Amino acid sequence: MSDLLRPASASDLVEQAASLLAALRAAPPLTHCITNSVVTGFTANVLLAVGTAPAMVDIVGESGVFAGIASGLLVNLGTPTPEQRAASLEAVAGATASGTPWVLDPVAIGALPVRTALAHSLAELRPTAIRGNASEILALAGLSGGGRGVDATDSTDAAIDAARSLAVRFGSVVAVSGPVDLITDGERAFRLDNGHELLTRVTGGGCALGAVMAAFLGAARANGNAPLIAVAAASLVYTIAAERAAEVSTGPGGFAVALLDALAAVQPADISSAARVEAGAL
Repeated sequence: MSDLLRPASASDLVEQAASLLAALRAAPPLTHCITNSVVTGFTANVLLAVGTAPAMVDIVGESGVFAGIASGLLVNLGTPTPEQRAASLEAVAGATASGTPWVLDPVAIGALPVRTALAHSLAELRPTAIRGNASEILALAGLSGGGRGVDATDSTDAAIDAARSLAVRFGSVVAVSGPVDLITDGERAFRLDNGHELLTRVTGGGCALGAVMAAFLGAARANGNAPLIAVAAASLVYTIAAERAAEVSTGPGGFAVALLDALAAVQPADISSAARVEAGAL
């Protein structure tokens, strides 16, 4: 059985995540982000800290071309201007044609009609991964009206069925971010218990994670790891770094800076020693 099909245990995830972080830094993937104007700079700095090369190409006429040469693509719907909406569809077409893995982050969908319709259209194009909070995942599955803006009003466990249905329907890995993260491909699932509440006090904490997932998916494609492993590995690296940043921070401002330092400092061995993971089937 190939690595792409082999069922993954918690220990297998930890081992592969450590290896994938090392591979990413040895050959930094070019990570294409179409993301919201609130978090562009922070997202780019997070990617640089992890060890990847960011590019924020959201111009119609360029985004599709760039998606074809990038290692991974993030489409984040936080501030979907008309040009960004068109650039997102163009970029996904380019990624699909070239086999570039891509992440959909359906920010604040549910009550807001423009981004909600766009999220559903993009989901039909079969993202490699979908990342959102529980309320966003429920809204994308048509099971709720969304949360309170960008904030979730539902628990991770409340979104289990929604995550499974989206994964099966679109062939995507679905990551539900929260106090405990759930990551599933519709059959297998990981629950990750790393992280810190200060991530919710910094603008872009979740959005930047979607970009890190795109980077890890690019590295995984080059190294033969399954998308499920890549998405879970990205979450582990990010949340372990968050824990370490919180240890030296007194509040959100210091945490934002410390998170960049912690992301740059985290090593493969740190994943093995700090990861808190449960694996199972859905």
